[in-house]
Amino acid sequence: MFEKIKAMLVEEFDIKESDITLESDLSQDLGINSVELMDLAMRCEEEFDIEFPDDDIHTFTTVGDIVKFIEALKA
Repeated sequence: MFEKIKAMLVEEFDIKESDITLESDLSQDLGINSVELMDLAMRCEEEFDIEFPDDDIHTFTTVGDIVKFIEALKA
């Protein structure tokens, strides 16, 4: 799951793969703003056939938060 999210971040936001870890802060480390976070959530919804509750999207602070959320939904 992490590798798929990492690939999305590289492709969508032109972030260097080496900069992305589970602990990477979406805003501070990767420079993702709230609009871009919504775009990432929509891409994840399409890719993994899931739905992010709108209120939950803004609670994600790290790449690991997104990975854990998706893994929990897919379990």
